[in-house]
Amino acid sequence: MTFEYADASQQWFEAVLKDHQEGARSRAFSLIAEGTKTETGCIETPTLGARKVRFGGRQMPAYRFIHCILNGVVASYDDVVRHRCNNRRCINPDHLEIGSRGENLQDERGFAANGVDFGLL
Repeated sequence: MTFEYADASQQWFEAVLKDHQEGARSRAFSLIAEGTKTETGCIETPTLGARKVRFGGRQMPAYRFIHCILNGVVASYDDVVRHRCNNRRCINPDHLEIGSRGENLQDERGFAANGVDFGLL
């Protein structure tokens, strides 16, 4: 017998993807539709910082919700959603990927040193 631990974040995503996937996908697409597309391909929210979204009794950054719901990712508390464009207001699913906190820190250092190559997005 094996025991697998799922933290509260994983349990929530599992439940939403199992029981409320259609509603969650609809909410994710409505958030994207509310955004404004920029010349760099980002879809920005009309907020000063990262937009928050509430769904199923939980609040989180919209980019995390969108990435996990549209890709069927059951993210743990330790998983982060990385912005390949280095724009925290961006909710373009093509600019988002799951990673670790260490990878996110490497991204920040890389962006600070080299900027963003939007041609790679």
